[in-house]
Amino acid sequence: MLQLILIILAVIIVLFVVVVASRPSTFQVSRSIRITAPPSAVFSQVNDLHNFQTWSPWTKLDPGCKTAFSGPVAGAGAVFAWSGNNKVGEGRMTLTESHPTDLIRFKLEFLRPFKGTNLTEFTFKPEGAQTAVTWTMSGQYNFITKAVGLFMNCDKMMGGQFDRGLAQMKSLTEAAVPQAV
Repeated sequence: MLQLILIILAVIIVLFVVVVASRPSTFQVSRSIRITAPPSAVFSQVNDLHNFQTWSPWTKLDPGCKTAFSGPVAGAGAVFAWSGNNKVGEGRMTLTESHPTDLIRFKLEFLRPFKGTNLTEFTFKPEGAQTAVTWTMSGQYNFITKAVGLFMNCDKMMGGQFDRGLAQMKSLTEAAVPQAV
């Protein structure tokens, strides 16, 4: 009987490893919104990392989070680091590319609760009196994160945070920009 239980357990483990190994090794989460403001106004919300906390969805998850800035105030080389509770973790983002009014890229490094490095990108496209803003994060899955992905949906989890952040950015930007009547 014990031998049968061990064989069944071994088969389950092998099946689990095969299923996890066959999952995609990359991920991408992307959300968009239209903001009634010129691209330059929206661009400045992201290009100056000091603005991040005013619209970040994670700020509300840990109001006592410790933050630090280094490098230039805005643009390539600007760095924002944080260390907070288990909901926001610890990490840093470094602005690596800044193309006025159309593209900003970050290297996003998570230190805890899980280590990882991802690419984050914001694009800004004028559409009449509005700007279409797209927030995208992409990265690599290792075996452990592939296994966790069987039980947690990264797109749903992160996408919801992106939606909240973009909605807050929209509210702040539209309130600051005079609207045409």
